[in-house]
Amino acid sequence: MSERIPKIIVIGSTYIDMAVKCGQVPAPGQTCRGSALSYTLAGPGPTQAAQAARCGCEVCLVSKVGGDAFAQMALKNLAEHHVDSEYVFIAESRTTGVVVTLVNAEGENASCYHSGANTALQPADIETAEPLIAKANICLIHGCLPQAAIVEAIQCARLHGTKVVLNPARPMGQSQHSGDLPLEYYSADILIPNLYEAADITDQSAANMRTAKMIGSDLVARGAKSAVITMGARGCMVVDRSGADHIPAFNVDLVDHSGSGDAFAGALAAYCAVKDDTREGVKFASAAGALACTKFGAIEALPAKAEIIQLLQSEDIDPLRNHS
Repeated sequence: MSERIPKIIVIGSTYIDMAVKCGQVPAPGQTCRGSALSYTLAGPGPTQAAQAARCGCEVCLVSKVGGDAFAQMALKNLAEHHVDSEYVFIAESRTTGVVVTLVNAEGENASCYHSGANTALQPADIETAEPLIAKANICLIHGCLPQAAIVEAIQCARLHGTKVVLNPARPMGQSQHSGDLPLEYYSADILIPNLYEAADITDQSAANMRTAKMIGSDLVARGAKSAVITMGARGCMVVDRSGADHIPAFNVDLVDHSGSGDAFAGALAAYCAVKDDTREGVKFASAAGALACTKFGAIEALPAKAEIIQLLQSEDIDPLRNHS
């Protein structure tokens, strides 16, 4: 990767994860005593931004928090992870997004989340951040936000020639994809849905390894320059107009996969900000996602660039060996 410092703007939701350890997750009507409580910055916005920063990028997050103490916690944590929070807007009348997680003695968990201020991100907020989008090498967007804000971000990036990497996750306020995404989504340079999201978007009845190439081709036919279908331990399928390639996953000891998807997205954006090679970027991102699975937590489990490079050097994986 080049010596210059790439600039990345991440647009994604922000949460505070409140995790309570307990002997067992209570059933309805039951009460149990917790043994530990932790507060952690979470959400695709901060986690993807932190990963890109750990890869040596200059990163700014566009998001929204509430007018509460959790907002100040989030801003402080972003600074600790070297993420610029100038465009993390505050909705004074809302609460910051919160995830409440109960973890039992076996490590199993149950969660409930409240979107809070994330639902208040507006196109006007994106317009305010336009000067930053114009200067960025990559605009990395997570789809679980109000759809109007996502569309504005894509249009703004396209206007200024900024490359768009988009995870077309289900937008806030929609119970399902049903293939009905705005046309602007398909103008992204790289779409990075997981296999089941991609199958849902393209109205495919089956989501498996055999259909991944067809699903990716459908997304490219709709306008995306590249589609990267993530399949967990089965690796990724990269599809563009030149063909389709399977990128195998890295074999690591799985501890917790909480932050793997966001590590993948942040690392892919970091790589593609300086080198126009999606397949090599996916190898780099896959290594980041794998390493994030080897530790507990999400943002605290993100690997540094040196760790990613070390894993890449220790594995002899040719991304084109399964050319199809």
